[in-house]
Amino acid sequence: MTPPRAVATDLDGTVVRSDYTVSERTVAAFARVERAGAMLVLVTGRPPRWMHSVADAVAHRGLAICANGAIVYDMHTEQVVDTHLIPVDALRTAVEVLGEALPGVGFAVEHGDGLVYADGFQLSRWDSRTAPAPTPIEELVSRPAAKLLARHPELQADALLAEVRALVGDVVLPTHSNGDRLIEISALGVSKASTLAELCARHAIDAADVVAFGDMPNDLPMLAWAGRSYAVANAHPDVLAAVHHKVAANDEDGVARTIEELFPE
Repeated sequence: MTPPRAVATDLDGTVVRSDYTVSERTVAAFARVERAGAMLVLVTGRPPRWMHSVADAVAHRGLAICANGAIVYDMHTEQVVDTHLIPVDALRTAVEVLGEALPGVGFAVEHGDGLVYADGFQLSRWDSRTAPAPTPIEELVSRPAAKLLARHPELQADALLAEVRALVGDVVLPTHSNGDRLIEISALGVSKASTLAELCARHAIDAADVVAFGDMPNDLPMLAWAGRSYAVANAHPDVLAAVHHKVAANDEDGVARTIEELFPE
C-alpha cells in the first residue's frame, strides 16, 4: 500500500482517549508521519482555546483545523493562521429562526479568542468554571463567528440535527459531535472537508493521497472527501456505515496502529 501524502484525524473520540489523554503510541505515530515527509492535520470541532494541551501532548506537530473547518491553527506556534467565519446576517437569521421554532434552545458562539453565550445556554463542564457572564442575544450576533452552538433542553443531538437542518440548512451548515443535545453550526459550505481540501490544494496534495480518521457526524464530510477513510470502532453508526475501513477504538490506539501500517519503518 502506497503511503499517503497527508494524514487527517479527528481528536476527541478518535485519538483522544476516554480519559482525555493522548497515548505515547499515538504521539510516536504522529512523529512517524512527519518523518516520512507527509503532512499531519488534526481536524477537530475544538476551538483554539482547547488546543494548548493537545499541542503539548503531540510535541507541537502538524497543523490543526479547528471549529469544524472555521479556523486553521498552527500547532508549532499555537496561532490562528486562517478563518472561515459565519457572516453576521446568517448568524442572526439562524438564531432568530431556531429560537422561534425550538422553544428553550440556548445559544453561544465561538470566536478565535473565546466563547460568548446568552442566558439560557447550558455551559459544558469544560467551560463552566472559566466562561464570562452571559451576554445579550443582540451582542451575541453582532460580529462574525467561527461556530454557533445551539443546545436544546430535551432533544438529543441526532434528532436535533434533523430539525436544525430542516430549519436553517440553506443558511448555515449544522452538524454535531456528541449526543449531549448540542448542535454545532458553521458558515454555509464550511466543514472539516472544505478546509482540509483547501489546505491540501496549497500543498498540491490530491484527495486520493489523503487518509482520514473520525468518529462522529461532523467528520462525515472529511471522510467522504479523503481517498481512504477510517472509523474507530467506537464511532457513531452513521460514520461506521460511511467509511472504507474500520480500526480499533480510541482507547485501543486504533489510529496509531493504522498509521504504523501505513508508514512502515
